[in-house]
Amino acid sequence: MARVKRAVNAQKKRRTVLADASGYRGQRSRLYRKAKEQQLHSLTYAYRDRKQRKGDFRQLWITRINAAARANDMTYNRFMQGLKLAGIEADRKVLAEIAVSDPAAFASLVETAKAAVADVPKGAESTSDEAAA
Repeated sequence: MARVKRAVNAQKKRRTVLADASGYRGQRSRLYRKAKEQQLHSLTYAYRDRKQRKGDFRQLWITRINAAARANDMTYNRFMQGLKLAGIEADRKVLAEIAVSDPAAFASLVETAKAAVADVPKGAESTSDEAAA
């Protein structure tokens, strides 16, 4: 079998790792071994934080909706329950955007939710999905 000389491939691999590690602090951007280890960790953190970002945005949207709902004398929990009972399907991202950009429209949604919650008698607060089952 023919002998394989790896000089070109090895140099190319090291060059790409060091290029990816540029901007890191200290030896992690200059020494191949440290750069390779840091690159592995960085990719792990990036993967984890891409998942975490989704939860962070959801938390932000809920906070904004809650603040806007409380400004209209209603809690987030009751507001979401009222929207579900009224049959309004809007995700939290859209509701948060409406709350920030168009407070009048959000106030009308709050009034709709209040009316839907007021129609349900106390103690019988099941949704239409549970009643059908």
